Amino acid sequence: MLYNCPISTCNSSSKNKLVIKDGHYKRSCDSRKIQRFRCKVCGKKFSRATFSFEKYQKKRRVNHRIYRMLCDRSSMRSISRELNINYKTVARKVQYLAEKSRKRQRRFLKKLEKSQVQNMQFDDLITLEHTKMKPLSVSLAVDKKRRFVLGAEVSRIPAFGHLAKKSKKKYGYRENHHERGLNRLMGKIYRTIDRDALIESDEHNTYPKIVAKYFSSQEHKRYKGGRSCVAGQGELKRQHFDPLFTLNHTCAMFRAHINRLIRKSWCSTKRVDMLQAHIDIFICFYNLDYLGGLSPT
Repeated sequence: MLYNCPISTCNSSSKNKLVIKDGHYKRSCDSRKIQRFRCKVCGKKFSRATFSFEKYQKKRRVNHRIYRMLCDRSSMRSISRELNINYKTVARKVQYLAEKSRKRQRRFLKKLEKSQVQNMQFDDLITLEHTKMKPLSVSLAVDKKRRFVLGAEVSRIPAFGHLAKKSKKKYGYRENHHERGLNRLMGKIYRTIDRDALIESDEHNTYPKIVAKYFSSQEHKRYKGGRSCVAGQGELKRQHFDPLFTLNHTCAMFRAHINRLIRKSWCSTKRVDMLQAHIDIFICFYNLDYLGGLSPT
């Protein structure tokens, strides 16, 4: 493997033999043997771990366990109790795992551009930010045939229904960021959608404008929403045939495996960015570990 000197002004590397091996050291956090290097030009010493995304981490052994537990109905506090680590450590690991998952998802979408999505479904999943008076919308898009989650974006929305007046009185005016979330989502995934693809959604008023902006040549079908049933956390529908079954089943999977999305739960989201991080981790797990990613062609 090619290694370059970490000093930006130094052009030496192992390719031109100006970076040489300089012994090993045993990393205490995972007991691995790590190669050291030395630059013959500037004298800078560094190791293979210098270029690692996990640089400076002291508890690498728990990374994979936290990743699996976050995708299996465990809250951050229950993870800290189970692994006997500090809650703040779990919070930092969530941010690290989310960034790593986003990188894996970007590479996955890049591969998906070669085998274009022929049928996309998208909709919104409603959850809350600490209280029902501060709702959140999770805009979600899936590949109907292969079940892959193309992306999900969290956005704040104002309270609706009988809680609208109470919410405005207690928390003041709340901006509607739903359209921004949809634009962020479609901006990330529009390259993976085939020009002759079929776009499916329910009859939400905002959807036609968004589809016309990003998918002008594709056909857009809208279906009337059905009543929810008890199964699938209320995401699956009672009707005999559900044209948006793949999407609704994926939403049910989100609610079943992400602790803060479960209905009638003590666990709730306090920060929007942490909910987005948790969802990004689960998307990576769902696409690449649960579904196995793209099969080799």
